[in-house]
Amino acid sequence: MRPHVELIQEDDYVWHGAELVAGEGRASERRLSVDEEDGSSSLRVDFHTDWGRGPGIHHANTEYYVLDGSMTYGGREIGKGGYVYAPKGVPTDAITFAEGTRILHYREYGDAGFDPVDSLAHPRRPDAREDVLVIDSEAMTWDAVPNPGPMPGLFIKYLHVDPGTGFYTRLVHAQEGWADHRLAHHPCYEEAYTTQGHMEYNFGTLDLGTYFFRPARIKHGHFTTMEGGTTWLLRSDGELFNWYTQNEWVRWGGEALNYGPGEAPLRWSMSSHDLGSGAGRRTEKDIADLVAALEYQREQGAVDDDYTQHGQGTDPSLLALAKAVDAARLQGGHGPGHSHEHEHDDHGHEHDVPAVDWGVDPAALEHADERTDAHAHNWGRGRVWKSGDPIPAPILSSLPVRSRSRGRWDADGM
Repeated sequence: MRPHVELIQEDDYVWHGAELVAGEGRASERRLSVDEEDGSSSLRVDFHTDWGRGPGIHHANTEYYVLDGSMTYGGREIGKGGYVYAPKGVPTDAITFAEGTRILHYREYGDAGFDPVDSLAHPRRPDAREDVLVIDSEAMTWDAVPNPGPMPGLFIKYLHVDPGTGFYTRLVHAQEGWADHRLAHHPCYEEAYTTQGHMEYNFGTLDLGTYFFRPARIKHGHFTTMEGGTTWLLRSDGELFNWYTQNEWVRWGGEALNYGPGEAPLRWSMSSHDLGSGAGRRTEKDIADLVAALEYQREQGAVDDDYTQHGQGTDPSLLALAKAVDAARLQGGHGPGHSHEHEHDDHGHEHDVPAVDWGVDPAALEHADERTDAHAHNWGRGRVWKSGDPIPAPILSSLPVRSRSRGRWDADGM
């Protein structure tokens, strides 16, 4: 499975020699994320010379997207925004890249293998599906997304959609001021590379060259798009449904052993509510944008709750702890002075378990086959989901790969 990357600036990756089999020329790659089980990879590739290779068959569903420079496929030259989708098992035409070209390169459900063939007349592999797709995305128009979310100003260009699996690749643009105060998780993985602009959210700063890969069901949010809006190339391994929550909290404990001089030691127990106050909190403008998003949702008739900035009001984790302690006492029925020096079978009274409202039974949020299907070992793999199915519980990842230069943590909503 691929690791959770949330999020990283590409400059924090090292360069490797590009793994482009049977090609002529020099190129380097940054490995944004890699699945070590099947070879699936998301890569940033720079071409140091003209580079090319002839017709052949890829071992993986393969995508090329030009950030700068030019790509020629089958004699057709495309500049910035050029996109080629080459399904595995399908003969593809010759492809070349000009010196200095920068691309995003994806391989899915297979490795970097490439088998040269004499021509496009070579037979397809028996399990091959779909056809090669060549697009000039710069010539496409932006379409408003079908479900605009909390605020208007979100637009999309579809590059490829697999009709069988729902896997899709698209460009997404959020206008300045687009904001979402909720947290979301999805039945599919979601990855994105920022091609333009600036967005802030609780896991960091999304600006040019930042990347994330979220396995299925990982919670993420809140979002506020900054000056000039922002654009990503975004991919998912299935149809993307949004399941929203908000005003969430996490509590954890630990012993600080190696904190440096002048740094405050970690308290025995902290919560995200603690981190939401002070210097790490959102600005007044950010909060105003999030409140405006909430009001817009209500105007559209959506079910929503008030937005509360973490660090303000009562810490909800303390309320949950108090509820748990109270429930334990009610189940036992004993005060602090009660002696336990007797056999419980003989003391002549019974205890009714109190009906404590915890919001929802976590087991009710799981698919029946969640941990028993062929991919049970991979919690982050996307599952096919349709309206009416149980909504799977989210995963809260506490150990994502993080960027040295762009990542930040203010726990707003987590």
